[in-house]
Parts: sequence; C-alpha cells; structure tokens
Amino acid sequence: MRKKDSMTLKNIAEKLGFSETTVSRALSGQAAKYRISAETEDAILSLARELHFAPNQLAQSLRLQKTHTIGLMIPDISNPFFANIARNIEKEARKSGYSVILADTEEMESIEIESLRLLRGRKVDGLVVSPVGQHSGHLEKLFAVEMPLVLIDRYFPESPIPYVASDNYGGAHQAVSHLIQYGHSRIACIQGLENTIPNVERIRGYRQAHADAAVELDETLIVGDSFGFQNGYVEMKLLLGHRPRPTAVFAVSNLISLGAISALAEEGLNVPDDVSIVSFDDQPYSALLSTPMTTVAQQNEQIGSLAVKMLFNQIESKHLPDPKGVLVPTRLIVRKSVRDMRAFPAR
Repeated sequence: MRKKDSMTLKNIAEKLGFSETTVSRALSGQAAKYRISAETEDAILSLARELHFAPNQLAQSLRLQKTHTIGLMIPDISNPFFANIARNIEKEARKSGYSVILADTEEMESIEIESLRLLRGRKVDGLVVSPVGQHSGHLEKLFAVEMPLVLIDRYFPESPIPYVASDNYGGAHQAVSHLIQYGHSRIACIQGLENTIPNVERIRGYRQAHADAAVELDETLIVGDSFGFQNGYVEMKLLLGHRPRPTAVFAVSNLISLGAISALAEEGLNVPDDVSIVSFDDQPYSALLSTPMTTVAQQNEQIGSLAVKMLFNQIESKHLPDPKGVLVPTRLIVRKSVRDMRAFPAR
C-alpha cells in the first residue's frame, strides 16, 4: 500500500473510531463477509468519498497474493440457462467483494483451453467452469497445481474436481413418466451433446421411465446432437416422417424445445393436439408460449450459490468441499403442452 493510502486509511479509522482492519475490509467490498454492519460500512464509504480516497487495488493484490477476481467459463451465453447461472454467480461473488471475468467458450474445447490460459494470466483466484468437451485432462492438470476450481452443470464423475449440477436423471425420469401417465407410449427424445453428463443422465432417466412403466422403447426415436435451437428444429422435422409418428417429445433443453415448436408450427401442427412436448429447463417464457410448456425446472440460484461457496472454501482454506459433488433437485412444472391420451386417444 502506498504511504498516502496508508495515512488516509488511518485518518478514516481515527475519525470514525473504527480499527484500520474494519476500514480496509469495508473499502475492499468485504463488509458482508466479515459481518460489518450496513451503518458502519456506509459511514466508512461516505467519509472515503469525502476525502476522495480509493484504495490501491493493485497494491492490495500484491500484498495479499489475491486479485479478488474469479473466472467463469460457460458454453453459450445466449442460452438463457447459462445466462441465468452467470448472473447468480456474479451476484454471489459480489457479496464477498469478488469480481467475475466471464468467458464464453462457444461449445468448443479449443476455446475452453485458450480461455483457461488467459484467465490464469489474469491471476484469477479461482475458476467456475461448465466444461464443453468429453475430456478433463487439461482441467485436472490445473486442479493438480492447486488452482481452486469447481465445475457446474457438466462434470466428470471419475475426476477429483468438485462439482454442482442438477439431478438430471431424476428430472428426466419425472418428465417422461408424466408423459407415460397421460397415455403416451411412443415418445421421442431430442437429445443434446452426446457423452456430456447432462445429456447422458437425461437419456438414462428417459430410458428408465420406459422400463419402470413396462413401455417398449423405440431406439430410433432418440435423435439429435446438440443443445441448440437448430437441432430441435431439424430433428422435429425428421421425426414427423416416422411411421407411426411419435405422439410426444421429450426435449432435453429449452432451446431444443423452441426449435421443435417452430418446426411443428411450420407444418401446421399444434401442441399438444398433434404432438405433446415436455422440456428440460424452465424459463420465464415457458409459461408465456401460446401453449404454456410443461417443463423440468432447475434451481439456478442454488447451483450458483453452492458453486461460489465451494470455490471460496478452496480459495480461503485450500480444503476440498465435502461431499465432492452436489446434485440439486429439480421439479416438474405441469402446464398445458401434454395431451391426455387416455381421454382423447390418437386420431
């Protein structure tokens, strides 16, 4: 810290009757972390503004060996699910005086690897990553050199890296069971990126729901290769050519479901009268569609909060969280996108 900064910090402490440590913590945005009252924080910030004082963040970083920044890497910022996750992580980090540097890896492992290099160059104190690839080697190398790291949404079960994700299996099982309970037996599944954990677990839930209800599963109805809108649109067009045509679709992402709805509309078909749809991942627009969508809701705020807390546990104590992985429960929100085939059988 510069001599001038040190003197000003001391003056603020003396004028207000607080310790220099309390003043320093309030000025560095750590009031909530150290339970400094709002009144004390306001008084310190007010006097600092009056004295035109701003702490030397670079000097603080060098002294503490911390930058009070974390890196956040997500596969697709245009996806509302990841945008919501990013917002919640930034909000949670801010409570502890941390800033977030965001990297959109565009579902490309090469960009993920380059972004890791750049964020390390920025000396971030830790990383929250939703990995895009099927390989964890580059992440495990980073974790092995004690870079605090937490995975979100997507993870590697055999890896030592801690993670927070939704209960994808449970959510998918509940969604497909709902379709079966409403009399559907020919249920297509438009999947996302194969071999990623969310997709693997959602497909596992889809299969198990069929098995539990003793409903025969047609493997040709499992289609698709990405979590995006275009995948849902193209695969829905192709599914309409199957004979007999599926009466329902389980879309493993919100964007896939929107693509499927668009394809059906172009063909003059109606949800749910012609094809029922259930989607994984509830969004604010899900209830506002012309036919409100039955969806599996994920707890984005809880996922973001847990991920940041697990990361800060590593940053501050160098201890890994216990348990290593957390699966956050989902819930099915029933709206109007599923036709009751028991009352109105297929025409």
